[in-house]
Amino acid sequence: MATITSAFYNKLSNCLCPPGNGVFTVNTAKERKEQLHQTIFGQAVGVEDLWKASLNQLPEASKAVILGVASDCGGGILRGANWGPLFLRSTLLATYPELTAFDLGDVRVIPHLLSDKYLNEATLANCKKALYQDEHSNYAISPLSITEDVLHDFYAEFPEKGIFGIGGDHSVSYPLTKAYLQAKKQQGKRAAIIHFDAHTDLLVERLGIDLCFGSWCTHILDDLHEKHHLIQIGIRSSGKPQSHWEDTFGVRQHWAKDIKVQGINQTIDNILSQLEDENIDELYVSFDIDAIDDSFACATGTPEPDGLMPEDAMDILRALAVKYPITGADMMEIAPFTDSAGQGIVGRDKTLKVGAEISAFLLEEMAK
Repeated sequence: MATITSAFYNKLSNCLCPPGNGVFTVNTAKERKEQLHQTIFGQAVGVEDLWKASLNQLPEASKAVILGVASDCGGGILRGANWGPLFLRSTLLATYPELTAFDLGDVRVIPHLLSDKYLNEATLANCKKALYQDEHSNYAISPLSITEDVLHDFYAEFPEKGIFGIGGDHSVSYPLTKAYLQAKKQQGKRAAIIHFDAHTDLLVERLGIDLCFGSWCTHILDDLHEKHHLIQIGIRSSGKPQSHWEDTFGVRQHWAKDIKVQGINQTIDNILSQLEDENIDELYVSFDIDAIDDSFACATGTPEPDGLMPEDAMDILRALAVKYPITGADMMEIAPFTDSAGQGIVGRDKTLKVGAEISAFLLEEMAK
């Protein structure tokens, strides 16, 4: 029977926490967390020990492994995506109880932090003391840094498994995809990123910060074998034309307006033709819920009209899954308490339903 190494177990048990606990709260949403814990662990108290014990099951568990990163510090329009992991998990458990994915838990999130590289020595020491009771700890303290560090070790120990990340704003996809792409290169595999989004996320920086929800794609391009192995689908909110992004960064894009004109079948053919002859072994799907039209996905920081219909996205994913194994994925930017469209609970539940359907499909593919 395979076992988890003690060093990796210690890193997981220190840097992560039980599913749903990544949102740092005192009393707020306590009932929601307890309900999730009751569903997962069969009880709402003593879950820390139960979760730590469950980590020993990782070697024999499903190839699809869930990791929540409840951080919205890299956002900047409407916040609230930090609640995505808690709400999406609950929806998945209620709607798709047959899923076999293993839940690794949540990254421990200090809600004011983004990446360790932005912090001075005093802040690093103070936060290490707060998280690990050791100001000299070697563990990272910011959500992006913790995620990348943990996943480098994860893929080294379990190269046959894949992470399904639940965010969180889209900056969270930076460490998720970076660790994935670097691991695949070490395994001698060529991977492509299929990125669903209303926005290109190809800024070099935003107000001087290079890692955020609008720039993460730019900073993973060098980890791809070829820059055009980043294929973006659903783009429609941009101050610059498609030619600018493709010519400047070398990526390939499928804008929402063109998908509507040419139809979904032609779009699928176009995407598959881009992947043909590229010797792609595996795919990672990064899904920003705002790729979906705001009539179906309004509970997000930047809802956009004229987007993909949920079935369009599913048709694309099904077609890709026939040709290529999907071995990594994420679902980002679901912000359950955000109500910019004025739809309230109806809009929230509609968004969660769409996000759960797509997530369940991706988890099923990753588990194969």
